[in-house]
Amino acid sequence: MQFVPASREVLAEVLLAAGPTAPTLCAGWQTRHLAAHLVLREHSLLSAGIVLKPLASVMERELRAKADQARDNTAYTELVHEFVAGVPKYSPFALTAFDRSANLSEFFIHTEDVRRATDRWAPRVLDEQYAELLWKDLVRRASLYYRGSEVGIILVRPDGRRHVARKAKTSVAIMGRPEELLLHASGRREEALVTFEGADEALELFNAQR
Repeated sequence: MQFVPASREVLAEVLLAAGPTAPTLCAGWQTRHLAAHLVLREHSLLSAGIVLKPLASVMERELRAKADQARDNTAYTELVHEFVAGVPKYSPFALTAFDRSANLSEFFIHTEDVRRATDRWAPRVLDEQYAELLWKDLVRRASLYYRGSEVGIILVRPDGRRHVARKAKTSVAIMGRPEELLLHASGRREEALVTFEGADEALELFNAQR
């Protein structure tokens, strides 16, 4: 089953329902900024600024300009439709394997960035195969997500499966469903539905670095 096209549509629906000036979990961004990011990421060479610092300021200016143009509902809707229409043929995102690797978790996380930025939200019930794919993505990137942690990190699912994301003398276990663990790992610490176990000193150190 192809979850990326479906999750693209879900993300677009959430963005459209929220409108251009709704809050998100991305610091300093409203929904119009997030929509601009999604379009630039797939349609512009400036997206290299995500990883190349010399281009970061140029990319940020372009993102802000695009977001400013999308303040009204009509322009915002057009921007979201540009995102949901997909990518040009020359883009690496047009390759199915690259699209899946780059966008499976990205689209889930950004959907929750909009949904969980409000006071009233509930976790979605995900297809189990979708959740498994998110878990595999998380395992692949976990060491990068937690590279700055001063304590060891063990990710634990409700079914008992676990992954050591970072080794250290003292560790904290983070427990939750795959999608909630992914949200925590990607920086959505307060909104992720997870629990923690560990020695008092480990938990104290872990909480101090959040």
